[in-house]
Amino acid sequence: MANVAVFFLWRIADSNFMYQNFTISVDNFSSGRVHTLITSAFSHIDVGHIVSNMIGLYFFGMNIGRVFGPEFLLKLYISGAIVGSIFYLVHHAFLAQLFKERRIWSMSPPSRVPGLGASGAVNAIMLLEIFLFPKSTLYFDFIIPVPAILLGIFLIGKDLLRIIEGDPQVSGSAHLGGAAVAAATWLRLHRRMRF
Repeated sequence: MANVAVFFLWRIADSNFMYQNFTISVDNFSSGRVHTLITSAFSHIDVGHIVSNMIGLYFFGMNIGRVFGPEFLLKLYISGAIVGSIFYLVHHAFLAQLFKERRIWSMSPPSRVPGLGASGAVNAIMLLEIFLFPKSTLYFDFIIPVPAILLGIFLIGKDLLRIIEGDPQVSGSAHLGGAAVAAATWLRLHRRMRF
């Protein structure tokens, strides 16, 4: 619901206000807008972005919520959001340093590039389910049945490739932040279940 509300807020609020308060960037964060670690994960501008994230959140979130409860699901979402934002900041701070040293060329300084979307949070939820149930069948692109673990490997590999290739549209670093939360949560649950 919060994602949809912020999506509509983009249509009526001042765009400078939205960029300052609902996107993550090195400049935004270093200006004291720490809240953007979370608010950026509820923020989507285009329809395709919010629809794909909300489909993932619905299907994987329903399963995780059913097994562990809604409070666990919310904590996982927020953790994925924060760690995804931190990974994004670290990656863009590194790129900004390279930009300063003239090792890379870019249209705008990486410290100003805004990030937004629930992808890091959704990745935490989706990959936790994959780690918990690696032999279950998932449908790649809603068509091709594959073992969950293969889809998980593909998703993580694709995000690493995005970072290496410098994909300007999708933040592999934020996705990997979500993956890190999923892995840490899986380890914690795994240890608890063994004893």
